[in-house]
Amino acid sequence: MPCADDTQRIAAEARRALDICNACQFCDGYCAVFPALKSRRLVSAQDLTFLSNLCHNCRSCYHACQYAPPHAFDLNLPKSLSLVRQQSYRDHVWPPLLRGRLPHVGWPAVAVMASIVLSAVALVVVPALLLVPPEMLFGRQSGPGAFYRLVPWRVIAGVAGVVMLWSLLAIGFSVASFWRGMGPAPAGAPRLPALRDALSDAATLRNLGGGGVGCNDRDEGFSQARRRFHHALFYGVTLCFASTCVATVYDHLLGWPAPYPLTSLPVLFGSLGGVGMVIGTAGLASLKLHADPAPVAASLTGADCSLLALLFLVAVSGLGLLALRETAAMGPLLLVHLGLVLGWFATLPYSKSLHAPFRFAALLRAAMERRGRG
Repeated sequence: MPCADDTQRIAAEARRALDICNACQFCDGYCAVFPALKSRRLVSAQDLTFLSNLCHNCRSCYHACQYAPPHAFDLNLPKSLSLVRQQSYRDHVWPPLLRGRLPHVGWPAVAVMASIVLSAVALVVVPALLLVPPEMLFGRQSGPGAFYRLVPWRVIAGVAGVVMLWSLLAIGFSVASFWRGMGPAPAGAPRLPALRDALSDAATLRNLGGGGVGCNDRDEGFSQARRRFHHALFYGVTLCFASTCVATVYDHLLGWPAPYPLTSLPVLFGSLGGVGMVIGTAGLASLKLHADPAPVAASLTGADCSLLALLFLVAVSGLGLLALRETAAMGPLLLVHLGLVLGWFATLPYSKSLHAPFRFAALLRAAMERRGRG
């Protein structure tokens, strides 16, 4: 974990880089960071919190910068803002007792995430091994309610519901703290139009467009790959959530227990969502591992890739469960999949997942500023 001197050094370097960018203004059209920066003569600590999370780390500004290394200014804005952004996750995590204590970088962050996920898998697998007869757990189950013969619905919904509610509560308090950390909201800005703008920016990932030509995902060449892989992951998760919602309606309102036919809406949504998650996570991991290392904060790669690995395993285990649900492998696959999903829910407020709500809050603040100026 960074000490106070490291925190001050990271903030000072980011502020120095932003001051140079504000004087230059060559990159104004790349993303929302530079128009927001232009309205600030001095960059405060609150501004650093805001601007670092508004940055989508597309790295276009680095490859376009005339002051990047080997220039004497040694300007590396994406790396500087990445380090500040990572500190903002630590500074606004909830409950406050964890602030400054929970690692978000390097192998300690990977170890914490792995321990939470493995504990969640054990919480599902161990009781099942003790309580479910082996002939049922490792036997072939089929027909309506097959899943719930191994793990009752009330157990699945109860445990997952408690963990998810805790995570949503923790994320809500973290975002509220982060919102305050960006400073007072612009006075007189129309809220609903700004919210519409922020939702559009988030859904389209406009700030990963590099001003329209794409970002520098791997090198100086422009590409839309990172944007597309993000879309695949985001909309894959959305489809999986839709699958769960439709399955809940089928079960509780219509009396149709899972598993469902291959042509049913829950299976179609879940299958498409799982494939999207696999494509998105694999693509983003490949880009991270093969990208130009210069504008990247190497200490963040482990935490980023561990989240991608977890999401990949959640998707693959779900697709495997769908493909083998009529075989004796269904029981073990169901337990592993439920454990991975539970681990994902548990790590939401304490992993790189926190970047999504923080970034949306920054997009909303930027939209409010634009609307207020207009």
